[in-house]
Amino acid sequence: MQSESSRRRHLLSAGLALGLAAAAVPLGALAEEKYPSRPITLVVPFPPGGSVDIMARQYSEPLARVLGVPIVVENRAGAGGSVGAQYVARAKPDGYTLVVSSQSSHLANPLTQPKIGYDPVKDFENIAILGRQPNALVVHSSLPFKTFAEFVEYARKNPGKLNYGSGGVGSMGQLNVEMFKAATGAYTTHIPYRGGTPLITAVLGNEVQFILDNLVIMLPHIQSGKVRALAVAADQRLPQLPDVPTLAEVGYPQLNLTSWTGLAAPAGTPEAVVQTLYKAVRQVATSPAMVANLKDRGVIAPEEMTPAQFEKMMAERMVKFGEVVRKAHITAE
Repeated sequence: MQSESSRRRHLLSAGLALGLAAAAVPLGALAEEKYPSRPITLVVPFPPGGSVDIMARQYSEPLARVLGVPIVVENRAGAGGSVGAQYVARAKPDGYTLVVSSQSSHLANPLTQPKIGYDPVKDFENIAILGRQPNALVVHSSLPFKTFAEFVEYARKNPGKLNYGSGGVGSMGQLNVEMFKAATGAYTTHIPYRGGTPLITAVLGNEVQFILDNLVIMLPHIQSGKVRALAVAADQRLPQLPDVPTLAEVGYPQLNLTSWTGLAAPAGTPEAVVQTLYKAVRQVATSPAMVANLKDRGVIAPEEMTPAQFEKMMAERMVKFGEVVRKAHITAE
């Protein structure tokens, strides 16, 4: 019969062996963390109130419900979106720090800022499109132009008399107009502003005569009659502006490019996390409530586009707008 002291020694040895065995097993193998299990930070690389910020806040709550964790929207503005984008590119690739990407931060900036510090494809997992924003050529309501053709004719015959505004040197608003100028032969002068909010103020105050930029930021002012849309960049006429033709309809299909807003994570984020986020975005984006919400704001609900297809589209846009940047000699300050 085993003595009490022998029994205690046996139990102690067994416990020590189990402890050593547990220590030898990686923690992840014992209890792998389910993603997501804590709050997610969604970085907006622009100030509050702009089109990217609006999209982030439209998605944050329904995405949080689908994923089951809070999503905190954090504005990290600066350098036309570069500050926030670079912050996320350098973040831990665990799916808990994401960025709302756009053609400004992930197209225009890399093309016009040679020392930007990140590559829009190599340094990110570009997960999904949140929405497509039609661009619109918008003029102040006091101007006499009633049609796109009248506007182009005046811009050709009166070089330098029309000023256009953008959210900054090297912004998509500038690239859009430079592409327009190359296509139409018009000559206009660029007046850059520091972001979308001062740009809106400038357009409403007739400090600049026109813009070719995201419809989202101007739609309420178009509907109120303060400014006038002469053409939109969209696959078809928009229900909010049924009398406004597309740029393809007025003879310039090469200008008929919608902008996009997307969701991205740092490069190296696990594929399982990327797929979880992709499926969550698609669930929210295709919900009747989100489709209606986007439509009311003049945003086109995103088509199904895998991360690989998303990055292919980005690469094609880099080539197209790269030509615009080179020919117009655009370099951001």
